[in-house]
Amino acid sequence: MKKIGMITFIMVMLMSFTTLSGYQPGDKATDFKLKSVDGKMYSMSDYKEAKGFIVVFTCNHCPFAVKYEDRVIELAKKYQSKGYVLLAINPNDPTVVPDDSFEKMKERAKEKGFTFPYLMDEGQKIFPQYGATKTPHVFLLDKNLIVKYIGAIDDNVDDAAAVKVKYLENAIADLEKGKDPTVATTKAIGCSIKVKK
Repeated sequence: MKKIGMITFIMVMLMSFTTLSGYQPGDKATDFKLKSVDGKMYSMSDYKEAKGFIVVFTCNHCPFAVKYEDRVIELAKKYQSKGYVLLAINPNDPTVVPDDSFEKMKERAKEKGFTFPYLMDEGQKIFPQYGATKTPHVFLLDKNLIVKYIGAIDDNVDDAAAVKVKYLENAIADLEKGKDPTVATTKAIGCSIKVKK
């Protein structure tokens, strides 16, 4: 009897873990309505003609996120013309990391010339739904908000010139061919998302 009780307990714990782990490739993502640094609210439903969405969980202070900033800017420019919308979301609690406050986000976006919405996950409701754990952490969705790729942008945090595998771009290329990405998940490398303890 004890054995059955233990098995049930383990199954419940595993199910709880699965529920908390966020989206997997093939899942349908929930839309959001978040405030951007331009003061406007943005949702994926605003982009009726989009072929897909590149959702990047990122922030101001994390050294990994900073190393990827220029690459994120380039991705936004490159794929906008192909019909993909890049949305950057800051998931960090600004009371834990003051450098990730909304005012600092506005400063950073202006300084770097962001051409995409830079959104605040106020109340930290969105990143747990997605299962984002790092900054940066990328989620590629098709036009129906089906998750197609989750993970890193590429295989070299430190040196954009030394990148050998462009995971995100390869996933988009597969979508463009009408097929699911050959590599649907990779390990996101970055800083942990900051929440109140």
